[in-house]
Amino acid sequence: MALSRRQFVGGAAAVVAATGATGFSPSARPAALWREFEAAPSTHPQIPYVGRAGAHAGARRAPRPPVAANAVTLGATPDGSADSAPAINRALREAGERGGGTVLLPPGTYRIDDYLRIGHSGVVLRGAGSGRTTLLATRNLTELIGPYGSRYGGDKSSWSWAGGLVWLSPHARHASLTAAIRDRAWPFEGWTGNRRDEWTTLTTLRPARRGDVRVTAEDPSALRRGQLVVLRLADDAGHTLLEHMAGGGPGPEAYTWDDKTKLTSYVPYEWPVRITGVAGRRVTLERPLPLDLRPEWDPRLVSGAEPLTDSGVVGLTLEAPLVAQSPHLLDKGYNGVTFQCAYDCWAEDVVVRNVDNGFGLVAASACTLRRTRVEGRGSHHPYFCREGAHDNLVEEFRIAARTVPAPAGTQLHGINVEGLSSHNVWSRGVMETGTFDTHRGMPFANVRTEITVENDGRHGGDASAGPLYGARFAHWNVTVTNGRAGLVKIDTVAPYSATVGISEVREFDQTDVPDFTGELHARVEAYGSPDTVRPRNLYEAQRALSRE
Repeated sequence: MALSRRQFVGGAAAVVAATGATGFSPSARPAALWREFEAAPSTHPQIPYVGRAGAHAGARRAPRPPVAANAVTLGATPDGSADSAPAINRALREAGERGGGTVLLPPGTYRIDDYLRIGHSGVVLRGAGSGRTTLLATRNLTELIGPYGSRYGGDKSSWSWAGGLVWLSPHARHASLTAAIRDRAWPFEGWTGNRRDEWTTLTTLRPARRGDVRVTAEDPSALRRGQLVVLRLADDAGHTLLEHMAGGGPGPEAYTWDDKTKLTSYVPYEWPVRITGVAGRRVTLERPLPLDLRPEWDPRLVSGAEPLTDSGVVGLTLEAPLVAQSPHLLDKGYNGVTFQCAYDCWAEDVVVRNVDNGFGLVAASACTLRRTRVEGRGSHHPYFCREGAHDNLVEEFRIAARTVPAPAGTQLHGINVEGLSSHNVWSRGVMETGTFDTHRGMPFANVRTEITVENDGRHGGDASAGPLYGARFAHWNVTVTNGRAGLVKIDTVAPYSATVGISEVREFDQTDVPDFTGELHARVEAYGSPDTVRPRNLYEAQRALSRE
């Protein structure tokens, strides 16, 4: 059953009540696209429904588990004089083994000569605030784990887009992953194992439509309320699943998919979701379906890796050594905070400084990054969202201007999304450098809203990864300070997209051509007039709409 207009009562009045009338011109009018969306909130052709993105469906407050340990009492030294990583990792592990809890890091500077691991659910690493607790990293992931090559060949380092010096990932999945890296058997990184063959069918599903929140299971006996499952959709020989992700029609049907080997390695599509109810064969999901369920795609619910849930990092700064940024795709792995195979997890009030790559969402879903910041000498990927990461929320974020010039041969991206990642949101951000990096791998149905950007980065992604955009990208109320169109004004390149309330811009530097021929069915509204459309923030407006 799709979410109906009746379930979204309140409309613009609910938005004003929730967000106030400040922040846009008194003469602002509701966007025509918004009025259309209200009539069809979960099936609009250009705007995705993201009103439940983030941990616990976008909850403003994260859980606060009771204190399990103070890392200082276990040997961590807040004056930076000794390696505190063993004591912190011990505290995190023991908290997890006891069923969860908060590990405190009092004010100070803690040297870590190893990376920190949160591998159990319900474990939170809590500093005294990003201005008071600092982790001073001394080594990179290449030194700590080993070189990490690309499963697609070449001399690339996968530490350019994977791993973190604070790494949140289920213990067993993380152990398998790092063992494969040490064995140079370059793995897949998602929910179904290093070769994508570690899953068990719970039930097959009958056909359903994008936007439905209830599906019909052929055999519901293995399903229960509160269970986290993975929806698995396989492509067929004609690549009709990929065509569907691109919006369908003559353009995607004419596109050559077979030689896009990196893209086709991303399917089957895997979408984690929590079950909120089981009544007979009718199964209610926490979020609306992101795609149709059709028999030719063999839709089924499966179990994959044991997930990491309700874990987080709060109130600290992670600082890497001030070393020169590596040449493009050869990063050593001075990376910040990464969530992998995580669900309902979060980071809040966290700063990363002098990192190769900042905050990572790798096969992570329903996670929230709030009040995070990337600063220092400049990063390859300040934020990266890949390997099928879905329904995440990044809000109140900042990418600070780099403090040293970029070395020759390096690359800057920005807020990255790739690898069939979908329904992710970037909201209320300031980007003093970077771009809206849609990194091929055909991500779809992502939202960037209420952002100011100095649009000076470049996207990446090789030809075998396929299209830059799938359907339903929405850029809503974006101020571009340097007048560059690339990757922000997307109506000429992204199918079934919405570009609403952005600055007047022009094409220069990296200029892209559409991947699909023919009519793109893209929409533009309030061009040249950021901060004049209502609602100002597309995500928050969707949250303000009432729902079941």
